[in-house]
Amino acid sequence: MSSDTASPEPEADPIGYFLDDVTYHGKSERTRAFYERVLRDFQTHLRDRGHPTTVPEASHRDCMAYVHGLRGSHSESTVATYASYLHRFFAYMTQVGTFESNPMTLVMEEMDESINTDPTRREIGVDEMGTFVKTVTHPLERAVVLTLLKTGMRAGELCNLDLRDLNLGEPGPRPEVPVRAALDGRPDSLYVAADPSRGAVTNGEERSASNKRKRDTTIPVDGELARTLRRWLAIRPDVRSEAEPLFVSTSGEWGRRLTPDMVHHLVEAHARDHGWYRDGGGTEENVTPHYFRHFFTTHLRDRTGDRGVVKYLRGDVAQDVIDTYTHEWGSRVRESYEAYIYSLLC
Repeated sequence: MSSDTASPEPEADPIGYFLDDVTYHGKSERTRAFYERVLRDFQTHLRDRGHPTTVPEASHRDCMAYVHGLRGSHSESTVATYASYLHRFFAYMTQVGTFESNPMTLVMEEMDESINTDPTRREIGVDEMGTFVKTVTHPLERAVVLTLLKTGMRAGELCNLDLRDLNLGEPGPRPEVPVRAALDGRPDSLYVAADPSRGAVTNGEERSASNKRKRDTTIPVDGELARTLRRWLAIRPDVRSEAEPLFVSTSGEWGRRLTPDMVHHLVEAHARDHGWYRDGGGTEENVTPHYFRHFFTTHLRDRTGDRGVVKYLRGDVAQDVIDTYTHEWGSRVRESYEAYIYSLLC
């Protein structure tokens, strides 16, 4: 066990080795205990099968069988959590060179696919969504709705955007705020960081929402969204924060950074007026900011046929994949995005 004085050898006890590294990285005892419970449970699963397999020898089919066995006795959220812990274990052991590959990569892709293609969820076509967006006439509200629909980002991630995270080729009226170094040479793009978290200070301001993406992501901005953002910047009020938030309130909280609650209320009000939201309606019926993420995922994936690009834009991919897309950002991500992103205001 990893509680021994001597650190386990990675080949002899990969789980114990990983658990020690979890501790060295500063994770809490509670987190370490949860990792150990999941990983030892997976180890027992492998031993109890008709053809016992060691953890380093586990295939993607072994992992799929384990995840499948969790269903029925655990909630879907718990199954997803177990799978994510197993995925991080294999990814880490692959990164340090103990394992040759991560068998959970394919399993996680299939789980993502099943989530993103929920057959009970309301399906809205591009033309129908365009009709909805045109009913949203206030510059702030249209900018918020269109940004969510064209980037697939979460409401909290949108709220955490600062002016420095937006680089427009034709910037329009805005304070003289330098863009992030990561956006140099990438006009018409948005930078969504992975690090902002609720209660922590980022860019000199305490944040009320957390970003949940796995890695920093640079997202292209097409002409339609760029025009909408310039229209918003032309009337954006003076703000209350030196962080210069991109989206701020124009009502009772004048000049204050938008919060996820404000964004949800904004989207709900317009969806209700459009007949897309009712009290008591579930996720399969009501249109919310999270629905816009589903819309982005479904339509852009179907148009591009490239799940990798869509997963990069959503911030869902692991480091090795995101490194590839970051390196090929101009030739693969931007070109694919600009070729296939849907128009909603034409």
